[in-house]
Amino acid sequence: MQVHDVRTHRSAEDFPRSEHLAAKIAQVAADPVAVPDDTAAMVINRIIDNAAVSAASVLRRPVTVARRQALAHPAHPSKPGAQVFGVAGAYSAEWAAWANGTAVRELDFHDTFLAAEYSHPGDNIPPLVAVAQQLGVSGADLIRGLATAYEIQVDLVKGICLHEHKIDHVAHLGPSVAAGIGTMLRLDPEVIYQAIGQALHLTTATRQSRKGLISSWKAFAPAYAGKVAIEAVDRAMRGESAPAPIWEGEDGVIAWMLSGPDHTYQVPLPAPGEPKLAILDTYTKEYSAEYQSQAVIDLAKRLRERIGDLSQVATIVLHTSHHTHYVIGTGSGDPQKFDPDASRETLDHSVMYIFAVALQDGSWHHVRSYSPERAHRPDTVELWRKISTVEDPEWTRRYHSTDPNQKAFGARAEVTLRSGEVITDELAIADAHPLGARPFERKQYIGKFAELAEGVVSAAEQERFLAAAEGLADLGGGELGALNILVDPQLLDTAPDTPAGIFR
Repeated sequence: MQVHDVRTHRSAEDFPRSEHLAAKIAQVAADPVAVPDDTAAMVINRIIDNAAVSAASVLRRPVTVARRQALAHPAHPSKPGAQVFGVAGAYSAEWAAWANGTAVRELDFHDTFLAAEYSHPGDNIPPLVAVAQQLGVSGADLIRGLATAYEIQVDLVKGICLHEHKIDHVAHLGPSVAAGIGTMLRLDPEVIYQAIGQALHLTTATRQSRKGLISSWKAFAPAYAGKVAIEAVDRAMRGESAPAPIWEGEDGVIAWMLSGPDHTYQVPLPAPGEPKLAILDTYTKEYSAEYQSQAVIDLAKRLRERIGDLSQVATIVLHTSHHTHYVIGTGSGDPQKFDPDASRETLDHSVMYIFAVALQDGSWHHVRSYSPERAHRPDTVELWRKISTVEDPEWTRRYHSTDPNQKAFGARAEVTLRSGEVITDELAIADAHPLGARPFERKQYIGKFAELAEGVVSAAEQERFLAAAEGLADLGGGELGALNILVDPQLLDTAPDTPAGIFR
């Protein structure tokens, strides 16, 4: 890897185009390096993973809204079009990406990468698949594009922190999608450069979408970034340019939205000819909850028997990283994280609620664990409000460690009983993590898909999809519609009624 210094440059400075971060990313995207077998295999795993969580969310209201918007935009007669998850027909690629991206993110149940910033790199998959379907791209080229998209998002996440300036992490997604599409379509570096600049410019937003009472926009935000990136590539292919230099300009992102003109970021990128391996550093979720909750759920399940009678608990303190404490813990200062009437999105970002329910149930379910009845149980509310978090510098250090054997996203729990007895235990990484007790491999991805698709997708359709996904590298141009999954129209008819909007 080559580490690039990225800082603000005044307009009067001599700052050649080749030194712009967007240009360096474009060169990485245009590099025709082969995709390693393990990278290709993991791409397939994540396509299966996205299909699993989309099946589980297909009847939820935000997903229904996005799908109905997409269905109002059929493909142009001159284009094959893209597929919208669950339904037949061909639709405009950017709207298919919008619908499918919302379905993937709605339950917060797919892959993650955490470093200086946060990310769900699987958000790259819906826009690239949609463009590939519309333009008749081969399965092998889709794999190439996704390897790039994951690489660029992970590298940006390693190098540039957004959340400390309250910028939402999808600001790294727009550029990664643009770069991935550039690789997939074998575009000229100049076109990719302009698309990256436009995509970043248009997908930089505040983190209010993940603060206080969290709304359904949390699911729409990455889908919007993917849609915007597709449109940016289209404009760039037609010769339109972008604000430049987008990161380093005097009035650019670093100068006014991030750490300012005196700060230098260091962003790693593959050297020419170096394979794109970043997807192998990412990890999926066993449970439908914010990633820092994954190890905490496993820890609660382990502690449950040691504690015994939960009514005897006086207090529980979770010692954890800065991120966990301030984003999903009591360090956030959000009273909504203790509110039984809070939205599902808010409860998903309350480690106190999650730890309480996992302690009581010894399990976690993407629907039952968030139901209003579950959140209002008096004994749950009582236990929930006994739980707090504190930042522990050692957990923060491990969170930011670049050593895979040190990097951790867990917590140490101190449970004080009414008797004064203190029970402690800790877990650094989730059991499903690649270095965890039960790491996810192809078998586990298929198992997750089968569990979440049950009752939604027929057994025959499940089998057909898995065969297509596992044979992705051999699918030719025009065959990627096989990555869509059809859902019984009668089941889709049970989705929530939604008011009419502008689109038909």
